[in-house]
Amino acid sequence: MRSKRMQIRFAVRMIHAKAFKIGLIATLALAMAGCTSIRQSRGYVVDALLVDAIQPGIDNQRSVEMTMGRPSFSSQYGAPTWYYISSVTGQRAMSSPKIRSHSVLAIQFDDAGKVVSTDRSGIDSVAFLLPDGDETPTLGRERGFLEDLFGNIGTVGAPGAGGAPQ
Repeated sequence: MRSKRMQIRFAVRMIHAKAFKIGLIATLALAMAGCTSIRQSRGYVVDALLVDAIQPGIDNQRSVEMTMGRPSFSSQYGAPTWYYISSVTGQRAMSSPKIRSHSVLAIQFDDAGKVVSTDRSGIDSVAFLLPDGDETPTLGRERGFLEDLFGNIGTVGAPGAGGAPQ
């Protein structure tokens, strides 16, 4: 009788040990999955075959739009230029995304709408801006707290101040 109980206890312990091992392996697998990097494509997805199909002097704005789709943005001043922008970013767990690759395809048109040239540039042309803390520097003088609080006293409704006429 006693040996039968001991066998049952031993079997239960073995089942618990196996369940613990399986749970530990599953937990480790989930933790490792969280450490993989996340890759995202942003903007225009470049297809080299379509880009190479654009021929200066032959294609026009309509044929480029039919081939490539609408541009990411177009120039507002100067020669009409369409820009197709593509970025691939990578991010590890608990970190900011970092640019892995970046490309800009600029297609320039003449006044008649024909393609004049295509130009490709990469991450070497990107300007990285670093913010200056929590404040944006501005031109002018610095105002203190009391000037901000009481600065408009007497100016509201004064002639020439944009207030209600008296």
